[in-house]
Order: sequence, then C-alpha cells, then structure tokens
Amino acid sequence: MTGARKAEMMLAQVYGFLSRFISFPSEYAHIAHALWCVHTHLMDKWESTPRIAFLSPEPASGKTRALEITELLVPKPVAAINVTPAYLFRKIGEEQGVTLLYDEIDTVFGPKARENEEIRGLLNAGHRKGAVAGRCVIRGKTIETEEIPAYAAVAMAGLGWLPDTIMSRSVVIRMRRRHNGEHVEPYRRRVHAVEGYQIRDALVAWAASAIINWPELPPAVQDRDADIWEPLLAVADAIGGEWPKRARQAALALLTESKEEDTSLGIRLLSDIRQIFGDETELATKTILDRIHDLPEAPWTDVKGKPLDDRGLASRLRPYRIKPKQIRIGTATPRGYCRTDFEQQWRSYLPPLPEKAKTSETIKTSGENGGAVLGVLPLAEKGDSVVTQLQCEHCHQDGNVIQCAYGDVEAWLHRDCIPGWKHAFDDLDIRNQPFYRTEP
Repeated sequence: MTGARKAEMMLAQVYGFLSRFISFPSEYAHIAHALWCVHTHLMDKWESTPRIAFLSPEPASGKTRALEITELLVPKPVAAINVTPAYLFRKIGEEQGVTLLYDEIDTVFGPKARENEEIRGLLNAGHRKGAVAGRCVIRGKTIETEEIPAYAAVAMAGLGWLPDTIMSRSVVIRMRRRHNGEHVEPYRRRVHAVEGYQIRDALVAWAASAIINWPELPPAVQDRDADIWEPLLAVADAIGGEWPKRARQAALALLTESKEEDTSLGIRLLSDIRQIFGDETELATKTILDRIHDLPEAPWTDVKGKPLDDRGLASRLRPYRIKPKQIRIGTATPRGYCRTDFEQQWRSYLPPLPEKAKTSETIKTSGENGGAVLGVLPLAEKGDSVVTQLQCEHCHQDGNVIQCAYGDVEAWLHRDCIPGWKHAFDDLDIRNQPFYRTEP
C-alpha cells in the first residue's frame, strides 16, 4: 500500500471515529472537525492556528461530547474548565504542542466574566505563531518582565455566541440536539479510549514525515478566513485523494454560513438603509426611521427596549463616518442623510446588489376578491390543500396564496402581501430576497 493511500485511510479513520459518537449539523462541519484534529499534530508548520468552536443555543446538543472525542485524537490535550489563568499560561508555555479544550466557554465571555480578562487575552493572542503573553513576576525584591509563549491549538464549546475577535479566528460549528431519527453510538471512555489513542498514534507517525505545502485557496477565502482555512486545506492537500476537493467545499459552505449568521448590528443597519434608500439621493432622518421600522424582522423597533430614534441612528452611523446634515427636500430643510455619504461604506461592508431584473411592460389588472395592484398579474390560485407545502413567499405564513407574476418574476403570495412584495422588487431587487424563485 502506498504512503498516499495510507494517509487517505488514516484520515478516513479519524472521520469515521468522529461520526460514531457525534451528530454533526452538516457534512461540511464533519469534514472541518476531522481536518482540524489532524492539523494539531503539525503545529510547527503553521503561521496561525484556527480555533474550532462548537456552539449551540441550548444545552444537550453534543458540544461536550465533541470535545471528549477530540481529546482522544489530539496531542497533549488539556481540559480547561474551572482552571486559573496562571495554570493555563504555564501549561501552554512549558509544554510545546499543547491542545487546549475549553468547555463552557460562554462563562469566559459572558456579561459577568470580568475576572477572565487574562484568559480572553490568551485566546485572542494565541492563534498566531510566536505570540507571547507578557507578565510581571516578583523575584525577591525585584519586579521583572516575563514573556510566556501563547501559541496553541484551541477547541471550545459553549452556549450562544462568542465575541467577534474569537469568532473571526474560528471554524464555527453550530451544534443542535439530535432528533428521534438520529442515532450515535453511546460513548464510554473506558471502552473507546484505546481505539482513539491508536488513531492518534497513527497521526503522530504520519505527521513526523508529512510534507506540507501552502495550498491554493479559493478566491472567496481571503484575509482572516484564509488564516483559518489555510492549515486545514494544507492538511487535505497533503492527504490527497478526494480530500482537497471536499475540504474546499466545506470551507466555502461554512464561511457562507458564518457570514449569514455573523452580521453585526452596524452592518445590518447599513444594509437596511441601502434597501430603503432605493434610488433616492437624500432622505430625511424621520423618513429613514419610519422605513426601517417597517422592515419585516428588522430589529430597529426594539433596540434595548425602545425603537431606534434619531440620536441612536446618528450614534450607530458615526463609526462609519456618516453624520446627519441639513438637506433640502422640496421646500423643506429637515436634517437627514445623503446617499453619497453611504456609498463608500456600502461598497466596503456589503456585497454588491445584482442588476435589477428587467420588467415587462406594466400591466394593470384586478383579481377577483382583491383590489388591483399595478403591474402584478395574477396567474393561478392555490387553496388550503397545498398550503402545507407552499407558503406565501413574502411573509412565509400559511393561508390561501395566489401565484403572481411581475415582469419575468413569479411568486406565490397572499393577496394582502402583493403590494409589499412589489414594493420590495421596485426599491431593492427581488432577486436579493429570500422569496425570489428562478423556476416558474
């Protein structure tokens, strides 16, 4: 058997061992976890090491089990729960190649976690090779400075979310509870540890002679995303076979998922303002607030218990160097915002909008049991018998829906939702909305 084939079988063993005890949310998460475990055996090869974070909204979602299985496969595991910062610093500094497994990480970053500043600093800094933690030590009557190495692989598990400084350096796996149809093998350390250690020893032997080359990254993987995925893709390339292709698919899928979930309120505000601005060049502050308050599922009607007001809007836009000014709308001169002030930030922080769909000549029709909507042509109607399979594509609620066409775009809608759907199409671009369908 060739060395390349042995390497493929070794990674397949890691992959299979993980799947026996862990219910992953996706195949991509499964692939990323297997590659991450292998990368911990090659820490001297990397410029930076990605963290891996198993997070879930509720307990009993398999996070701790993921760390337990990981512990069997990585070098020098250190279970870090209820430990002092001094212990962690010394452990990482004195033992090269330590893998830190931090359960209940949410207690470190929670609102009442000020006493954990040193641990947060260690987790933030230790992803980069050569990173150190500076400390003052007292020797007799002399105070001296000391630099402790902080570079280490870290796997974390916790509830909720983590700060951006950690999330942006992590492969994030959103765990969930298993449903009745999902089954995993019951894990008992006394039974399964030996098998896990055998796989780990095979990884150690392979890593001792592995040749690692810097991988070619997909164009979409840039900046910090490249820091995260470069070691994992390098591992996949070194293994060969189908793993390079599978690893790159996992990278793109997980990065897309993280971008969809990891939008700050500031980015959300820029996106919503771009949506309500449409083609207008200036908008009064009151108009902006009224429009963003009306956006479905937007958070602006309840920001810390009250609707976003003009002062809050100005405060949230100030970091982007966007300020309100006196504008002229007709004969009125209210305070508001100019489109030109937003355009640079929209280009920097938001993906470009697709070109607007071409619309056919406007048709004015009136449907039975409903009023006329300019330009929207009712095609057919579906009753309660099919509502369970096809909901309104604008509000996503049940009820009688009617198939409508506007230009070359079609959707199933409640009659009452047709005006709002058309408005979204006119002011933004319906293809950028979740209810857009390319099929007829």
